[in-house]
This record gives sequence, C-alpha cells and structure tokens, in this order.
Amino acid sequence: MIRLTHEPIDIPALLQAVNSPQAGAAVLFLGTTREFTHGRQTAWLDYECYPAMAEKKLAELESQARARWPIVECGIVHRLGKVELGEASVAIAVSTAHRRDAFEAGQWLIDTLKAVVPIWKKENWADGSTEWVHPGVSPTSRPPE
Repeated sequence: MIRLTHEPIDIPALLQAVNSPQAGAAVLFLGTTREFTHGRQTAWLDYECYPAMAEKKLAELESQARARWPIVECGIVHRLGKVELGEASVAIAVSTAHRRDAFEAGQWLIDTLKAVVPIWKKENWADGSTEWVHPGVSPTSRPPE
C-alpha cells in the first residue's frame, strides 16, 4: 500500500493493512515533527510533491524491498501539507515471517525514501524564517539525522 495524504496518518489502519497470518513480525516506523533541529526551534513543517512522481518512486522502493526481503505486506504513507509538532509525517509498516527481515526492510525503506523520493519539506522556524529542504540534497552539508 502506497499512499499520500493531507490528513493525519491512520496508524491502526496501516498496521491492520500489513497484518497477516503468514507474518511473525510487523515493524512500524513513524517519522514525527520534532521541536528542535540542529539547535533551531521548529514551529511546523510543510510537505509538497508532484503526487504522480512521488507515488511512482514509492512503488519502485516497495518493489525493490520485496525483491531483497521476504516481505509479506508493506505499507508506506506520507503526509503532505502542514504537519504540526509531534505529528507523523511518514509511516512505514512491514510484515515478514521473521523480525530481522522486517527491521532491515523497514530501515532500508525509510533511509532510501528520504534520499530519493521527490517530497520536499519546508521547515517553518519559530523565528518566522523558512527553509525548503530535501534530505538527499543538503545545502549546508548537515549530518544525517
């Protein structure tokens, strides 16, 4: 399941989507809006994308993950628009027969998503300034988070 939404992510529905009697493990990753990034206070985030491009890339990532790990079910949901502090902007759920595969696939999916999927994040800072960022392209060469 690949989904882009302007609504809060329905985490129970995502977990239900990856539930299967063939799976002995389900891993959920949530990326949430934190208050401080590199010492700067965040007020909120905005996410934008061209949906057809982002959905295509997300589907490619799911296909690649399925080729690398014995995934039973996989779900990737990304928020668009305004995301407040503490809210989830991305959720990835993976179910597999064994936990190691689920953990590895989930980590690979979020790391790769952040590097290659064309979803752009606008940091809205508490001081009123803003900055568009894409994790794979860092104008200030910040370390990975």
